[in-house]
Amino acid sequence: MGTPIVIAKKTTNTQQDIVLHSQFANRHGLIAGATGTGKTVTLKVLAESFSRIGVPVFLADAKGDVSSLAKAGESTPKFEERLKVLNVESVPFTASPVVFWDLFGQQGHPIRTTISEIGPLLLAQMLNLNDTQEGVLSAVFRIADDQGLLLIDFKDLKAMLSYVSEHAAEFKAEYGNLSPASLGSIQRNLLALADQGGDQFFGEPSLNILDFIQTDSQGRGIINLLAADKLMNTPKLYATFLLWMLSELFEQLPEVGDMDKPKLVFFFDEAHLLFDNASPALQEKIEQVVRLIRSKGVGIYFVTQNPLDLPESVLGQLGNRVQHALRAFTPKDQKAVKTAADTFRANPEFNVDQAITELGVGEALISCLDEQGTPQMVERGWVMPPYSAFSPIAAEERKVLMSQSMVAGIYEQSLDRESAFEMLQQKVEQRQQQAVADEQAKLQAKEQEALAKQQAKEAETQAKQQAREQERIAREQEKEAERAAKQREKFTQDIVGTFAKSAARSLGGSTGQKIVRGLLGSLFGKR
Repeated sequence: MGTPIVIAKKTTNTQQDIVLHSQFANRHGLIAGATGTGKTVTLKVLAESFSRIGVPVFLADAKGDVSSLAKAGESTPKFEERLKVLNVESVPFTASPVVFWDLFGQQGHPIRTTISEIGPLLLAQMLNLNDTQEGVLSAVFRIADDQGLLLIDFKDLKAMLSYVSEHAAEFKAEYGNLSPASLGSIQRNLLALADQGGDQFFGEPSLNILDFIQTDSQGRGIINLLAADKLMNTPKLYATFLLWMLSELFEQLPEVGDMDKPKLVFFFDEAHLLFDNASPALQEKIEQVVRLIRSKGVGIYFVTQNPLDLPESVLGQLGNRVQHALRAFTPKDQKAVKTAADTFRANPEFNVDQAITELGVGEALISCLDEQGTPQMVERGWVMPPYSAFSPIAAEERKVLMSQSMVAGIYEQSLDRESAFEMLQQKVEQRQQQAVADEQAKLQAKEQEALAKQQAKEAETQAKQQAREQERIAREQEKEAERAAKQREKFTQDIVGTFAKSAARSLGGSTGQKIVRGLLGSLFGKR
């Protein structure tokens, strides 16, 4: 059996409690009502009550005043008057165990996740992309996966978008047309989100979602308080971040079935932001998470001004409801009142439509599931007072609590390991180095070709010179041979002439001359 949580006293009889049974707290809930009607106090009362029975809580502090949960309350005349109305003698003022978180790391421990973990569907919602641009973004994620490129932070995604844009023609056959216009639009929206501080959400170390499911030394559930006053300036980031957290819880927690109390209660303040302009695919995902996450032991409580802010498919799954006053000044307001009244199981003691417009501050129409899990008749009651203070804690008190937190020092220092940005840079450097090497190889080839031509030309010139030299030498040798032959002939003639003369002188007379003539004629073929 679960624990009954007293959340209000009946207006007509403050001796009777209106309770929420903890075993059905994971059947989700709704806190609705106009501004200033008491939604924040109801939120605090429920958060404190869950914490006291050992259930961790996550909620966003949209205005900065819910930080008062970390400080014990104190009595005031106005507070004492409310106790008298409730017929309660006193309240054990105490602070709840709170861990502060902040996407921007200023008022709490930073929360980060990686681009890959959040995925293209939620990122497209965050960037407010249309269907075509969302399809291109999904293709970019697919290309990164196929090429082993880790998408961790903003610079990784920017580098990946540039890379895909430069090589779109190469990817077209396998991944379809990756329009430069769509890629450019994604890049512009990414820069706009970075200007709003959204880039700080992406990186490492990424949040371990199980750090939200902790109890303190006294067994009280930790209240995880997200500083959302600055975050609310970027509603898409706020809504997508909370939806990502729900998705992470859904994926990581095991099925538990029915339990005496939830594992975690998740309050989604300003819930209309989750459904504003949500694509059909995203809205289907939200409805799926809401429908199935209760089997993981998680209860979701939507906090909004008007029940019409939620789709009927989601509204029909909320078993525990607290409806504060609504104002019916316009036809649309009257429709909202009618819708809110129709969601309750009617009570014959009063008119629900009329009661919604008459509720005082801190008063509400409440309907929770009974011990059999069926909706109770709606009751009109005064919400119980919180045990914590009404004024927010000071900045110095926040810093002290953060330094004493169980996650202090785990998420403060960001990490930057090698991922798509660095890997793509390496590819660019490698391409540049290859281009330089190719250019150098071309220059060397040209130089070698020029050198070979020069050497061939020089060899040809040298061969021609050698041929001319050999020809000259041959001619000179030929001339020399001719001169030698002439000299030999002349020498012979000289020798013969000298011999003849000598013989003639030796023989003397006419007989000698005849002999000589005869001899010479014989020698020279003369008769």
